Amino acid sequence: MNRAIILWRLASFAVAAGFIALWQLIANLKLVSPVFLPGPDRAWAALIRGFSSGDLWSKLIGTLEHMAYGWLAASIVGVAIGAMIGSSRLMQTYVAPSLEFLRPLPASAIIPVAIAMLGLTQGMALFVIGFGAIWPIILATIHGFAAVEPRLYEVTRSLQMSRLAVIFKIALPSASPDIIAGMRLSLTVALILSVVCEILAGLDGLGHWVLLSARSFRSADLFAGVILLGITGYATSTAMGIAENRLLKWQRAGH
Repeated sequence: MNRAIILWRLASFAVAAGFIALWQLIANLKLVSPVFLPGPDRAWAALIRGFSSGDLWSKLIGTLEHMAYGWLAASIVGVAIGAMIGSSRLMQTYVAPSLEFLRPLPASAIIPVAIAMLGLTQGMALFVIGFGAIWPIILATIHGFAAVEPRLYEVTRSLQMSRLAVIFKIALPSASPDIIAGMRLSLTVALILSVVCEILAGLDGLGHWVLLSARSFRSADLFAGVILLGITGYATSTAMGIAENRLLKWQRAGH
């Protein structure tokens, strides 16, 4: 099994190397103007130069802060709302339809409303990021709570456990795989919306770096920012996957 995983990883790296080689070939042959398409060598040099000067460090930290704060707020509120709805048939009946009205709204449609209320501020960015990232968490939490074995609830009633005790001792551990999966998905949404808000509001971050590079025709810097965003997304997803494996280790051990 481990050998198969290693082979798949090697194959994925080989495909990525092939794309980079093709990109370099297109750039060397100048099939696309170097003004718009630098080679990976130029993009990598711009990435190193940006970190050496410290400019990219500050932009990366800014994007990570926007993503982390918005995602944490969405996680806390989303799990709380999802737990209340998922553990109550009454709320599932009366509140869930309202959520179905709000859920399909794209976060981009909320941005003008957020700007009108909060201006081009950090608060606006956190509101938009939180709004977009909260839905996967809410829906995953509701699903996780609704999927708890009904006999467990019967046991809690016979033991006369309080509702909070049922949530924290029974429902929450049982729903944790769904909740963590929703949080992992929302982390990607938070990164995307962080970049969008930085572009629109001029907030310090990688989105603003990419925008300024595009306006100045600094294609190497633009691609360096895009590459760094890709690395950030991959790194955060991998870190979340490792955390998920450790947090749910007890569940696999039980099986």
